[in-house]
This record gives sequence, structure tokens and C-alpha cells, in this order.
Amino acid sequence: MSFPPLKIVVVGGGAAGFFGAIACSTPHTDVTILEAGRQTLAKVRISGGGRCNVTHACFDPGIFVQNYPRGSKALRGAFSQFQARDTVEWFTARGVQLKTEADGRMFPTTNDSATIVECLTRVALDRGVNIRTGAAVVSLARKSTVGDNNLFEIRLKSGEIVECDRLLLATGSSPLGHRWAKALGHQVAAPVPSLFTFKISDRRFQGLAGISVENVCLQLPMAKLKQIGPVLLTHWGLSGPAILKLSAWGARFLHENDYQANLLINWLSHLNSEDIRTQLLALKTQEKKAIVNSCPFSLPRRLWESLIIAADIDPQKRWGELSKKAINKLILELTQGKYQVQGKGVFKEEFVTCGGVNLKEINFKTMESRCCQGLYFAGEILDIDGVTGGFNFQSAWTTGWLAGQGMKGRE
Repeated sequence: MSFPPLKIVVVGGGAAGFFGAIACSTPHTDVTILEAGRQTLAKVRISGGGRCNVTHACFDPGIFVQNYPRGSKALRGAFSQFQARDTVEWFTARGVQLKTEADGRMFPTTNDSATIVECLTRVALDRGVNIRTGAAVVSLARKSTVGDNNLFEIRLKSGEIVECDRLLLATGSSPLGHRWAKALGHQVAAPVPSLFTFKISDRRFQGLAGISVENVCLQLPMAKLKQIGPVLLTHWGLSGPAILKLSAWGARFLHENDYQANLLINWLSHLNSEDIRTQLLALKTQEKKAIVNSCPFSLPRRLWESLIIAADIDPQKRWGELSKKAINKLILELTQGKYQVQGKGVFKEEFVTCGGVNLKEINFKTMESRCCQGLYFAGEILDIDGVTGGFNFQSAWTTGWLAGQGMKGRE
């Protein structure tokens, strides 16, 4: 006895939506992607400066999840089913080779995001997925449930009504997706920006745009948050990996405080205060050397000069003339400098948000809703966000793949 194919609709034609649609496409399923925009995979196209940072070269799920300010616990089990290694193998098997850069980010060897877009589109079409662009959804509802049978009704802007047995919401951070999730019984944490730079107007940074420093320790004392890593000085304040990570973990705190906060900077995080003191005191024996011309640390000269001035020391003063009180003040400036965050900037083309559907309401073995049978979620609509480096795409591939496996059921 033959049964009609299972009708599956994916709302959202991004990374998670495509991966979910491909994963559930079988001879026994009828899969449709509904994308409101004129183009699918828009974020994939522009990510990584147009190169697409597909994933990160870390193949230990326990370590990988440490890059998610929100969602790490739920993803731990998910990554045991489909992790970065599986992503690499998936694309390789379909003719797309990936390369690993020095910082662990993985890109297609073509350095062109179109390679990823074309692969996903080709595979989806080959698998019989119906891809519809300009198909804006205005409302959706669950009409009935009898046993294992579900019926969802989706109304498009054109007036057309689409029905399906399984529904995957992969709408990213769209307010509409969150509204539909709420209407179907879910709690949603309001989305706020997660990856951003810090606006800081401080005389110590004047004329230093473009300077970068490795291994800087940053702290938001009120939030009890700390990050160590490279920092880039900009015309508006601070950027770089350490700032972006701090912004991700401090996303809620900073939003609640209108992006105003005290920031402590230790420019010499690899040294303790006594080591710093010893090196500075040793320079006092070189009495005739100007302080500005003899920095014992691996700091850019212009930054060193700025910090000397901030400690109320004349840069042209000789080391032999420097008092212990002045040295103490310089040590404080080097290791506990106080700065005021006065707003946030935009990090390139990244628009990652913190917030989304409550993870406790999702079965992370299948990505099915615990509140609404037949409803599935994948990607950024969930309250999951990672730091920059391919982690957000990996979350999309993993949750999309799991949702696809869950929707098609047993073949």
C-alpha cells in the first residue's frame, strides 16, 4: 500500500533552511522552501567578506561549544550527531574543497561564497526541493492534529495558501519568525546585537587608529566578564577578536545598560605586575635614555608614548629621573587602564543576534518543538549565538541537518 508523500515546508531560504530541506528530501517527501526575498542564501553570499566562513577547524565538540555564549549546553549533544568534521565531509563529497586559515576559520578554496551558494542550490534542486523566492509568508497556523498527522496552513502575501504536514522555521532573527513561534506556543527572548565593536572616545587613543596589540586582557567589571586576545584600535574606539568575544558574552548586560560601561584594559596580560616592575626598574640604571625611546615591552611605539603621557610622565624624561611613584602610576596605566564604553559599532557584515526561541522548548535530538507537534526550528531563530569564526554557520548546518532528519522520520 503506497502513501502520499509527506509535505514539508521550510520557511526561510538561508543556510539552516537549505540544509534542513536537503536533509529531509527523499522519494517519500515533498519539500518546499519559501523565501520572502528575491534571492536565497543572502547571508551566505556576503559572509566572510564574500568568501563564506563555512565552519571552524575544531573537531572536538566539547571544545567547539565553548565558542557559544548562548546555546553551548544544547549544542553539545547536537554536535555529537553532526559537527564541523561532518560539515567538511559533506561539502567535500559534493565537490567543494575547504581550506583552513591560521586562525582556524575554514573557507572554500575558491575564496568565493558563490561556491557554497551554488553547491547548496544544486544539491537541493537535484534532490527535488521546490525553491520559491518572493514567497513572503504573512501568517501560519496549526489547523489540526490527529495521532501523528499534523496540518499547518501557511498564507502567503499573494493570497495563496500552502498546507504541510511538517513545518521548519528557519527565519533567522526576523521578528516575523519570532512572532509565529510565540503564536505556536513558544517563549522567545527578545533579540539584541551580539557581535559589535566598542565606541570609546578617549585621548589615549587619539592618532592610534590601525594599531593592533596581541594578548590584551579586557574586563567588564560590573558583568564579571573577561576576554584575552588581539585588539585593534580604530577611529571610533576598539575592535578585534577580544572585543568581539567580549561583546558576545556581554550582549545582554551591555544592551540593558544602553552600551555604557566601564572597561579595564591590561595591555600586558602575559606579564604579572612584579615582572613589569622589575623590567621598568632595570631601565633606571640606563639613566640617560629617554623613556619614550626604550620600551621594554612588545607594544607599538605610539601606544607606549600615549600611555606614558596618560601616566603624567614626560616622554622625553630620562629613566634615571623617574620616581617609584611615577613607575607605580605607569604600571597601573599599563595593566589596569580605565576606559568608558559609550556605544556600539557595527562589525563588518556580521549581524548576529543574541535571543530567540527558548531552547528548553526544543528536542535537540530532532529539533522538534516540545510545544507544537510537527513544528521544527533551525538556525538563528533559536536562542543560540556564537563568536565570529564560522561558529554561527556551524550551528546552522547542525540544527538544519538534525531538523531534516527529524522531519523525514524513518524511511
